[in-house]
Amino acid sequence: MSAAETIAVERPPPRARGWPRARIAGYALVGFWILFGLGIVAYLIFAWNGEFFARYAPAYLQGLRTTLSLVAVSMMLGALMSLPVTYGRMSKSRWLSGLAYCYVYFFRGTPLLVQVYLVYYGVGSFRVQLESVGLWWFFRDAFNCGVFAFALNTAAYQAEILRGAIESVPRGQWEGAASLGLHKLQTLRKIILPQAIIVALRPYGNELVLMIKASAIVAIITVYDLMGNAKLAYAKSFDFQAYVWVAIVYLVMVEILRHGVEWIERRITIHLKR
Repeated sequence: MSAAETIAVERPPPRARGWPRARIAGYALVGFWILFGLGIVAYLIFAWNGEFFARYAPAYLQGLRTTLSLVAVSMMLGALMSLPVTYGRMSKSRWLSGLAYCYVYFFRGTPLLVQVYLVYYGVGSFRVQLESVGLWWFFRDAFNCGVFAFALNTAAYQAEILRGAIESVPRGQWEGAASLGLHKLQTLRKIILPQAIIVALRPYGNELVLMIKASAIVAIITVYDLMGNAKLAYAKSFDFQAYVWVAIVYLVMVEILRHGVEWIERRITIHLKR
């Protein structure tokens, strides 16, 4: 091969001139959302209604407390319920594994709205039976029905998150702990879970964000959460700001949670960056 041919082979291909289509589309999309955001801000400035804000702001704050209570209680109950489901999913028993799989399959495969209806309207049809066992006091409250349905739903998702995080830890960690004489509970608590939490943190954060956005569903079963109070404000005032403000509040909550999860992740993984 001659020197000219060698230079021709080693010469890198010329770069394409101009911007690629993907970059142009990306900039256009970002520009669209910036204009959309500026339009919302301009609308709120020019259509500002101080009377509306003074009249309905207390109701929005009360709805925000209801939303946060609903999500917090549901997430905690779901976390507790996810533990036996995770154990069943990882069990070698075909019965336990099958039951846990059916639970996860149903609650992840059906809409949350349907599940809320099944609890609120379906369980309510068994009032006589519930009164006989002393449970009607719980299910006659729409807020309790919402918490129950949300807890069942998020338990299925949290079980899969926890199972995936535990199984992501190399099997050698279990074998090494067994060689040191640690039983399974000690191994799980001291070795496996600290590593699994790092893997599961982001998915848990995503699940919490999804629960906050999905909490607006309870407005359809007469729970006056943030969305329920927004619907009530719009029904009384016919002012579109009722929904604009509630969207902004949801957006702020999601951003706070996202940055909170990122901060926690940086704190618990600081030893990995040194």
